[in-house]
Amino acid sequence: MVLALQGGMAVGKTTAARYTAAHASDVTVFFEDNAPALAALRGRGLDKHKFADYCEIQRAFIQQELDRYALAAHCPCALLDLGPQEIEFYTLYYPHTLGQDWPVEQALAAELASLRRCRINRTLFLHASVPVLRQRKEADATRDRGFFDYTVQHLLPAKERWFAAQPLVDFLQTDRLTQAETAAAVLAWVQQCQKENL
Repeated sequence: MVLALQGGMAVGKTTAARYTAAHASDVTVFFEDNAPALAALRGRGLDKHKFADYCEIQRAFIQQELDRYALAAHCPCALLDLGPQEIEFYTLYYPHTLGQDWPVEQALAAELASLRRCRINRTLFLHASVPVLRQRKEADATRDRGFFDYTVQHLLPAKERWFAAQPLVDFLQTDRLTQAETAAAVLAWVQQCQKENL
C-alpha cells in the first residue's frame, strides 16, 4: 500500500512524516529528496522558462519520482512526502503561471503515462490558510522556502482544486491544529488506511 501526503509549503507534511516514521515501525516513509534530479541536471545550463529546457528538467524530476515510487511499491506500507501526483500537477500547471500555453502533455506523453501508472492508494491533503502557512514558514528558520510566495500566489489555489477533483484524496484542515496535533492526525489517518486495506 502506498499513501501520500500533500499540501502547501510549511503546512507540516515533513513534520508529520517524521512523526509517522518515529511512531509506526511498519510504515516506510519516503521523504521529499530532489538531489537525484538536481544531480542529473547540474551543469547543463537549462532554463525552465524555455519550453524544450522545461521538458528536459521535468523529465529528470519525473524519473526521480518513478524511481522513488518503485522503492515504495515494494513496501507493505509506504508513506510518500508529496509523490507522483505532485510532479504531474507541477509539470502540467507551472507553465500556465508563466503565461505559457506549452504543449507539455504532448511532449511528455510517455513520461506522464508512466507517472500515472504509479498507484497511490490514498492521499491526505493538509490544508491551511495562506496567513497560517506564512506564520509557520516564518517560525521555521531551518528550511529555505524561497519559492514560498510564488507558490502560494500562483500554484497552491490550483493545486487544491486539482487534488479535490482526484479520487481517493482526503483533506485535513490544520489551521487550528498544532504541529503535534497535525502529526498525530496524520498517523491516525495512516493507521486507518492500513485497517481498511486489510
